[in-house]
Amino acid sequence: MTTLKVSLVMAIKEHILEGNPITQLESVCMFGVADITPTISDLRREGYKIESKRVPYVRALRRINESATLTPPKNLPVKEITLTEYVWCGL
Repeated sequence: MTTLKVSLVMAIKEHILEGNPITQLESVCMFGVADITPTISDLRREGYKIESKRVPYVRALRRINESATLTPPKNLPVKEITLTEYVWCGL
């Protein structure tokens, strides 16, 4: 694994372990990591309790827009689309 990839994955782990929820969309937009599934699996294997739930796309979009600008297509039904959100709930 390259140093850059390790750094990006570590940034996601730190983000989650600080209590911040994350979705696949946020992972791509904020960290440049296309697939967070291996990172979530690693954390679970390490003993961290990571819960997942479905949330509206608009919730992730709102969080992304706190630090970046993401504008979905006008005809995208952002209130109806759901994403999987991962959040740390302790060890």
